[in-house]
Amino acid sequence: MAEPFEDSLGDEAGFLKVVIGEDASPRLDKALAALVPEAAALSRSRLMRMIADGAVSRNGAAVTDPKTKVAEGEVYLLRLDPAVAVETLAEDIPLTVIWEDGDLIVINKPAGMVVHPAPGTPSGTLVNALLAHCGDTLSGIGGERRPGIVHRIDKDTTGLLVVAKSDRAHHGLAAQFEAHTVNRRYLAVAHGVPSVADPRLRGLRGISAEAGGIIKIATGLARHKTDRQRQAVVWDQGRHAVTRTRVVEAFAGQASLVECWLETGRTHQIRVHLSYAGHGLIGDQTYGGKRRLSEKVMGAAAAVADGFPRQALHAATLGFLHPVTGKALEFVSPLPEDLAGLLAALRVGKG
Repeated sequence: MAEPFEDSLGDEAGFLKVVIGEDASPRLDKALAALVPEAAALSRSRLMRMIADGAVSRNGAAVTDPKTKVAEGEVYLLRLDPAVAVETLAEDIPLTVIWEDGDLIVINKPAGMVVHPAPGTPSGTLVNALLAHCGDTLSGIGGERRPGIVHRIDKDTTGLLVVAKSDRAHHGLAAQFEAHTVNRRYLAVAHGVPSVADPRLRGLRGISAEAGGIIKIATGLARHKTDRQRQAVVWDQGRHAVTRTRVVEAFAGQASLVECWLETGRTHQIRVHLSYAGHGLIGDQTYGGKRRLSEKVMGAAAAVADGFPRQALHAATLGFLHPVTGKALEFVSPLPEDLAGLLAALRVGKG
């Protein structure tokens, strides 16, 4: 396991301590990739570079072979280099700011906006916008001086994100995300109607029922073996992922509005988990499958759902303790216009 990010600094700041657990991969690079907190923003490729550069050590000696065999209980120290100036350009992109103070900012992200620049999207991202909006008041993370991104939502998912503007806020928020104490609730429109009474659903490994009609989905998640852009349910390795969901409104057995909340926050987690349960999201071209609503049952609403241009997923609620003041904060974002229109069509369609 890895200790909470802000508490894992040794006597000399800049080190992350990772303890190898009993279920870890036997290879160093894979074990670290699974155990390092997501808030540390250390990608698999960056971990590989750190190993090669001698930034990973065991018992005071650098370990430079990513294939090194690891054993349960071993302790590795990862040297985190000081933040440097980011090369990403500031861009004057409008932002919907829900809350802002000297330490953090809460944004309502629109569909189509990527959170962080990548080779395919070097500009027009939330980070580009924040660099312009926040100026020099930014936290360092992942070896760069940039907004303190402690969690993300997918490009075509809408809703709430909190971003650190100061290092103290970054470490405090990262600790809350790592401890799973942040309240993150999503609204989604799924194919079919998930039910704890469905024997098919209850027969799936990792799925269980809880009081109040809640379905718990607990699996490992890892990159798909053949499609590196996708995530897949796994059991022997990967990152532990837990999603809970319940039906808010059903539409003639064809679709449902569901609420989902995260115990963990893995890449594409809700989308993968609901797809695994057989209830992929409407509009999800990656995980939604080829399922379609019945035009005979739903009328014109079937075509509306079939043409929905993105995964029907919205980060609706975000609650946490202010990392500096300790005040409890909770924010709620109403459904965006496109999702509200989809629900309106489904309500008409179900008769």
